[in-house]
Amino acid sequence: MTTTSPNSPLLVESSPPPIVQSGPMAWLRKNLFNTWYNSLLTVILGVAILLSVWGMFNWAFNLAKWAVVPNNLALFMSGLYPEELRPRIWSMLGLNVAMAGVTWGLLVRNQANLFSRNILIGVGVLCAGLIIFPLTRPSAVKLIAMVILTLACAWGGKILGQRKLNLTQFLSAAWFLVYALSLLMLAGGDIRNSLIFLVATIALSIWLASIVFKLLTKFDVIDTISDNIVGIWAMRVLWFGGSLALFWPLYGFLNVPLPLKIVTLVTYLAFVSLLVPILADRKTLTTFVIVGLMFGLGYFVIMTVADLLGGTIGLKAIGTNNWGGLTLTLFLAITGIVLCFPMGVLLALGRRSQLPIIKGFSIAYIELIRGVPLISILFMGQVMIPLFLPEGVRPDNIVRAIVGLTLFSSAYLAENIRAGLQAIPRGQAEAAASLGLNSPLTLALIVLPQALKTAIPAIVGQFISLFQDTTLLGIVGLVELLGISNSILANPKYLGDYAEAYLFIALLYWFFCYAMSLGSRRIEMALNTER
Repeated sequence: MTTTSPNSPLLVESSPPPIVQSGPMAWLRKNLFNTWYNSLLTVILGVAILLSVWGMFNWAFNLAKWAVVPNNLALFMSGLYPEELRPRIWSMLGLNVAMAGVTWGLLVRNQANLFSRNILIGVGVLCAGLIIFPLTRPSAVKLIAMVILTLACAWGGKILGQRKLNLTQFLSAAWFLVYALSLLMLAGGDIRNSLIFLVATIALSIWLASIVFKLLTKFDVIDTISDNIVGIWAMRVLWFGGSLALFWPLYGFLNVPLPLKIVTLVTYLAFVSLLVPILADRKTLTTFVIVGLMFGLGYFVIMTVADLLGGTIGLKAIGTNNWGGLTLTLFLAITGIVLCFPMGVLLALGRRSQLPIIKGFSIAYIELIRGVPLISILFMGQVMIPLFLPEGVRPDNIVRAIVGLTLFSSAYLAENIRAGLQAIPRGQAEAAASLGLNSPLTLALIVLPQALKTAIPAIVGQFISLFQDTTLLGIVGLVELLGISNSILANPKYLGDYAEAYLFIALLYWFFCYAMSLGSRRIEMALNTER
């Protein structure tokens, strides 16, 4: 046993605990001035930053000629859109902010307080900024009305969401309806040629077909036909004959070469020969054909009645040559995003498919598109798309640009989604199979939601890239935000004002890109992807 005395050399005196310093001075001393060389580097960089900031402020407030922005603000926002019809742009903006408010209210319907203190402070600062800022001051009343409309619709959306709990499942359809109405407001023209009329006609046709189907089911007509061999063959003939009636005029309109017609018809015959026996055994063929026939007849009747009424039932048409500025940029970006997402999902699933033809086609498409620059695809779309159409039929430049953007972005998006699919452990699919789920249900309910949640950062990054890629469309003749800026700077009155104009549109691009990035981070937090 060893003992130590107070005077023993083995006894080590304990030192007092270190003094913990806090505050800004302690942070500066620890992070910026902890050594002599860090202190020197901090001073040098601090002086350089101060000089840069001073120079920028001096240029912005004393040297810059900002007149190019307020004098042409309407051109930056809506291009060459007729001035007397610009209330349509405001109406379209009001419709979208109202829908955004309703969506906000529905999504936060379970929160006790919709408008927190921070939100109210932010709204007050925003309204004050709209009044003080010179660019927004002329339209401050309209913009503040938009803010109030958003808050009112959010409050109404929360009340509706608390009373009707299933309203959130209709948000996607509601946003599609808003998009169709916005397109009608922007383009004008006969409503019979608009997307909203097409959607309404299809919905009404489906409703009429469902009523007829219920009547046929009530009187056992479908069972009678399905139990009769003559009825089964009549359904097969109707299916194939209706398909030919649909495909043949479409082939003629698209100017499809004869070899391609033969290949597609042979493929369709093989598909029918494999699928019809399966459907016939389950009495699904008769139901499918009758519902399709009723839908076609309903669509024909509605379109015929609309044509018989005659007259222009719509707004004054505005040609796409008058579309431009930020409005055109947002329209192209939103349409491209909406179209490329489902294509990217299908291509990602096709590349992972076990069917050699589907997998080979998906791989060939993705690798071919990713190996070609976007500008080449845009030029090819401008030249090659009319080759597949009859003489004299030329799609609009905006349609060709959207096709090019969609084809290009869907290939990159497919790889992002495929990465998310590969990150899902195989045990997830095996667990779903053990519960009795088949492959489509496993993919739709188990695998794909997790894959999309994992790939949110990459997907939103591709959306941001697509939004920025709209700047290339000026090369093919579209006056989007960058294109209208170049047109404004071509005016001799604003020669040399490049920095002011480009800085303004750069701030606009940054605002929308940061909004998408912020939205993606909020979605990630809501879905707990970081845990």
